Amino acid sequence: MSAENLLFADLKIGQHYHRQHLVRRSDIDMLGMMAGKFEIDGLVKVPATGIFLFLTATAINSFPGPGSLIQEHQLQSQGWVEQDDILSLTLTVSSKDEARNLVVLEANCENQHGIQLCTGPIYVIAPTTSQKSEYAEAPQFTLRAHHVFAHLREKTDQLAPVPTAVVHPCDRDSLLGAMQAAQENLIIPILVGPEAKIRAVAQAEGISLTGVRIVGAEHSHASAHKAVELCRLGEAQALMKGSLHTDEMMSEVMCSATGLRTARRISHVFVMDVPAYERALLVTDAAINIAPNLTDKVDITQNAIDLAHILGIECPKVALLSAVETVTDKMPSTMDAALLCKMADRGQIHGAILDGPLAFDNAISMAAAKTKKINSPVAGQADILVVPDIEAGNMLAKQMSYFAAADSAGIVLGARVPIVLTSRADDVKTRLASAAVMVLVAHAMK
Repeated sequence: MSAENLLFADLKIGQHYHRQHLVRRSDIDMLGMMAGKFEIDGLVKVPATGIFLFLTATAINSFPGPGSLIQEHQLQSQGWVEQDDILSLTLTVSSKDEARNLVVLEANCENQHGIQLCTGPIYVIAPTTSQKSEYAEAPQFTLRAHHVFAHLREKTDQLAPVPTAVVHPCDRDSLLGAMQAAQENLIIPILVGPEAKIRAVAQAEGISLTGVRIVGAEHSHASAHKAVELCRLGEAQALMKGSLHTDEMMSEVMCSATGLRTARRISHVFVMDVPAYERALLVTDAAINIAPNLTDKVDITQNAIDLAHILGIECPKVALLSAVETVTDKMPSTMDAALLCKMADRGQIHGAILDGPLAFDNAISMAAAKTKKINSPVAGQADILVVPDIEAGNMLAKQMSYFAAADSAGIVLGARVPIVLTSRADDVKTRLASAAVMVLVAHAMK
């Protein structure tokens, strides 16, 4: 696709440019930041003032195009714009001033109902040099706004820091993450591992360990055993993974004689802050249970529901994911989804609204659900996504992080204490977010 600007000499009185624009959620968010937004009858709307941006951007990018300079405009607006509106934008040349290369464009914008939203002149210094732009398709604007973890941090500001056993923090990232969580008043760290190694890392990175309790252990396995013991004795109220393998730490947690198991199955939940989604999104289980059966999924689902309550979601909507929306014995995940829904009807899973099977698009997109004629209280507005297995969950969570710019926090539930599983790829923001979720869970468990 190519676009070439129009020079001042080429523009004629009465010449016009017309295009249509489908208003997406990202448009509403962007315009709302500039013009404000308001909820009317359950719909989020923005004043038509925001359309000024579309009209002036059209002049700069398309008519006359690159090289144009907006001198001023006298646009007037009325009414509101909402998601899925189809805007018809028209620019018409009404006059030209050759002394200044000035072109006056009469602008007009109507919605799909023929309601006029914006009119008025735009004064443009037209280009005098040709320029051609080449691109595969028209570029799209994407607004990325994170909001979930800021609210969580507000909740933790009112809570006391949690004594936390940090297991084998013998590299820069794990030690720094724990100490930053301490500086943010989220945890009181108890560092468990080879003391000489821990102090060597601290010295190399300039990390002060003044006043920090260190519990010595010979190696990573011993560190995990000792940290779990501290939790059993009540000296620590949470676990945080350091520089050891997840399996090594979780084997101590799962030990029937000396571990931290309860009657509830242990599972992992990602709390995702996805810019393109208006609410927190919980994904489970993407880290612990490899191929959970129906009984496992009951606990996995209930753990996530309980976490949602702690995060302030009173009645979470749970989407039980599969590849299709219909129940078929050829796809076991659809059978599990149907059974979980019936178990929720009978009170075996409580505190939420469940529906499934649902494909991912129908779970998070109202438009996709409407297209497939899915009538569901969950479709398009899920708070929790329960995945069929660890492979689906792990790929889904990481795709949202790397392709959709989502921030995430991870927490393990179902044990006597909450457990933070950090990854070597986690940045500081992710580690602090995970610590914040852990603090909320630890206080709720008291």
